[in-house]
Amino acid sequence: MSQAPDPSSTRAPSQSQRVVDGVTQRIRAGELKPGQRVPPEPALMREFGVSRSVVREAVSRLQANALVRTRHGVGSFVLPPQPDGSLMQAPDAALKLQQKLAMLELRLSLESDAAALAAQRRTPEQLAAMELALDDFNRQHTAGEGTVEADFRFHELIAQATGNEYFVHVLQSIGTATILRSNTRASRPTPPPKSPRFGEPTPQLRSGKEITAQEHRAVFDAIARSDTAMARAAMYMHLNNSRERLKATKH
Repeated sequence: MSQAPDPSSTRAPSQSQRVVDGVTQRIRAGELKPGQRVPPEPALMREFGVSRSVVREAVSRLQANALVRTRHGVGSFVLPPQPDGSLMQAPDAALKLQQKLAMLELRLSLESDAAALAAQRRTPEQLAAMELALDDFNRQHTAGEGTVEADFRFHELIAQATGNEYFVHVLQSIGTATILRSNTRASRPTPPPKSPRFGEPTPQLRSGKEITAQEHRAVFDAIARSDTAMARAAMYMHLNNSRERLKATKH
């Protein structure tokens, strides 16, 4: 008597993963060559039958995998294969905790300055894209879904808003290795208590993702106000708290 198949082994890939897989296959097959533009959002939406937000999430994942580079207002372009000297030679799962902590230490300096520059240089369109990433993070957290892509997209958009491609390159090379993942599918979270003031010690009894969402909002609000000093401080606090949360996973 045959057993019923395990649902987890037959589960279809997510909508964004279908787009990622489709574009990646074309890149690997040479149909999309380095420097060539990836089909624009409307074309990908029609081809895969998905929404604009799904396409944007897929593009963010392609960026995180160092397969494409996005030029704001122009499009996404295929990157050459990564050289052996890439910062990310091992997949996220293979990295040791000490390596991830070292990457966060690098991000503390890099992204604090990036946030300050973004506060000076961001465009209204870039600001709107950052807010969309925050909305996606909150929506996915509320639904108990993974938030890694939305989290990384928010940081990447800030790097893009600097107008300096090397901020983006370094962040993409590091990838999503230092973003904490949940091992279990969360149920709908309870509403967070009153938001702490900026600089207040991080509460220990609340969901880490709720804290992350508040820290992201503090960074976004400072960038929206063009407050360079506060943007730098808010990003530093967020990444320093992320480092402490990562250290806590050892225990």
